Amino acid sequence: MTLLAIFVTLLFAYGLVSAYLERSVLTAPILFTLAGGIVLFLFPQFHGGRGNLEWVRRIAEAGLVLLLFTDASRTDLKVVSHIRNLPVRLLTVGMLLTILLGGLAAKLLLPQLSIWEAGILGAILAPTDAGLGQVVVNSPRVPMCVRQALNVEAGLNDGLSVPFLLFFIDLAAKRAGGDNAGFLTLLGQQLGLGALVGGGLGLAGGWLLSFATRHRAMAGSFEQLAVVTLPLLCVLASEALHASMFIAAFAAGLAVQVGFKEAAKHSLEFAEGWGQLFNLSVFFLFGVMLARSCSKFTAAHLLYAVVSLTLVRMAPVAISLAGTGLSKATVLFMGWFGPRGLASIVLGLVYLGAEIHAPDESTIGLVVMVTVGLSIFAHGLSALPGMNFYASKVALLSPSSPERQELRPAEAASPRAGT
Repeated sequence: MTLLAIFVTLLFAYGLVSAYLERSVLTAPILFTLAGGIVLFLFPQFHGGRGNLEWVRRIAEAGLVLLLFTDASRTDLKVVSHIRNLPVRLLTVGMLLTILLGGLAAKLLLPQLSIWEAGILGAILAPTDAGLGQVVVNSPRVPMCVRQALNVEAGLNDGLSVPFLLFFIDLAAKRAGGDNAGFLTLLGQQLGLGALVGGGLGLAGGWLLSFATRHRAMAGSFEQLAVVTLPLLCVLASEALHASMFIAAFAAGLAVQVGFKEAAKHSLEFAEGWGQLFNLSVFFLFGVMLARSCSKFTAAHLLYAVVSLTLVRMAPVAISLAGTGLSKATVLFMGWFGPRGLASIVLGLVYLGAEIHAPDESTIGLVVMVTVGLSIFAHGLSALPGMNFYASKVALLSPSSPERQELRPAEAASPRAGT
């Protein structure tokens, strides 16, 4: 029996009861991570080694790119234009403070790390993963401004973290001071070029898809496949130009809507199948890695994970949202629902793949695993009850509050409206 056979069997079994499970607190990432851990205990021969990390990273990158493109293509551009203040706050002040505070906490709680290694850890764990609390970003009971802000933040902060990660990796490898000009060049290349690549491919692809559809030149069965090739083209172009494939994929998902309004429908259809397959395979393999390393986890690792998911996330969110008029309940809700998931797994594997041979390289890997593992369970289990509690608080707010203005009348009238 192989890991592939076990995973496929589990996937089939999950599919049989998925409708029941999706209405419970047992999310797919929880179940597949748990399954991966159980498999390792039952079949210890699957311990594997460092040589397997490269193909695991490739699978994780593919899953994240497809997820980002899909989320972006489903993002309502009209809504984003009205709430752009919130994502901008979260992605500038919020993210920079998260990396800074994450690095400071790492240096304090894990003093064996150098300042640059602490920065690496802060950058790896800065991105959020809206997919771990999918019920939150999909439910109409949560105000649109909150849902879209969390979704846009999760779509862009992984790509924004990449230049910081590469910068800290370079400094950790050299054990010397950095070159600010080099960093700014890296920042522009990764982010600016990534956005240009993705935006250009998205606009051109959307126009061509629309043209082909209007002239009935494309068979209906190929529409979904044609849409999904766009994020794959983003990956190829980004690697050739040394741009961020994650920023490019999200930018393409936003831009493709301009010319092709049906992009969201077709990308969603794909994400419900193949995209889900990629993501669940990553969480299954992560569960194997987590179980393989559990004996090496320490109290310091767990303490940092708790601090990372609470103070390091929630304080920057509260500071970045100051002056927006959002209620304390909303700020607390947005601060808590910043799960660490697929993006942090990918960035962690990027760091390990760099092979800088830092003295405490294993510490960083272990802390990332503990933090992501804790987040998968903590945010997954709290998503449904947390959303219900928050919806009841929103219903009590003044009709003039930003949150209530975003809700439709029927939804604002009762916390039980919607599903």
